[in-house]
Amino acid sequence: MALKNVIGIDHAVVMVKDLDKAAENWKHLGFTVSPRGTHSAHMGSGNYTIMLDPDYIELLGVLAATEHNAPARAFLAQREGIERVAFTAVDSAAGAEEIRARGYAPIGPTDFERPVTMPNGTLSAAKFRTFQWPVAEAPGGVRIFACQHKTRETVWIPELMKHANGARRLRQVLLVAPDPAKEAAHLARMIDRESRTEQDGAVAVPSGADRADFVFLTASQLGRRYGGVPLAGLPERGAAGLVIAADLAAAEKALGATGRRSGDAICVTPAEGNGTLLAFVRA
Repeated sequence: MALKNVIGIDHAVVMVKDLDKAAENWKHLGFTVSPRGTHSAHMGSGNYTIMLDPDYIELLGVLAATEHNAPARAFLAQREGIERVAFTAVDSAAGAEEIRARGYAPIGPTDFERPVTMPNGTLSAAKFRTFQWPVAEAPGGVRIFACQHKTRETVWIPELMKHANGARRLRQVLLVAPDPAKEAAHLARMIDRESRTEQDGAVAVPSGADRADFVFLTASQLGRRYGGVPLAGLPERGAAGLVIAADLAAAEKALGATGRRSGDAICVTPAEGNGTLLAFVRA
């Protein structure tokens, strides 16, 4: 039985080495980027968000080394890119108990907040309650957690949801692995979903509701899907990219020479996307 308090992908977390430089890069790619947020001293991190509907992308950087961000720092020692993926939690406390009943000891729930500058210049706060699956349970090398938004109005701000590149929502999170079926089965168990095999042998795991799918595939399968797009820098096992539903004409115009046509997609290489392949497809 599917989890009742976890309803699909909420956002993908892209770890970056230089937070402000990364934000400028994603603006150059045609995204509207939020003002910078700063987390607590315990977390030692800061972020920029790229708001879509109903999901988003988070650019996350380490501002000060803490015990809490040790896994993120270990990831950054290897590369930039998608380090974890969040689900939307209806109720984090109830969701944590649901995964406990399935044999996974939850980390949390934990409450935190960050200040938000609203479009009119006033200062507000974005408040969350999150819980994590055990760190060791990382299908495809990606940590997963769930996020309950207590103040959606300070996160999904209409002015931040319009992008020059026409981006509208996430369609897929792409993960490469030597054994995609094994990794997909691992995730499917963790979130109580059924996987499905796609035409090219990749294995998809729906995240829930109408949210984006996780798609596990080998490096060679990824290369065939996005022929002609340089994929240097991606790991042998880990998150490789995001498929984004968009207005393709707007994407092509905004990306200019940075955009690479591959079949029906317009792509940004991992080298140009802070370790993340971006594939824009027709909404």
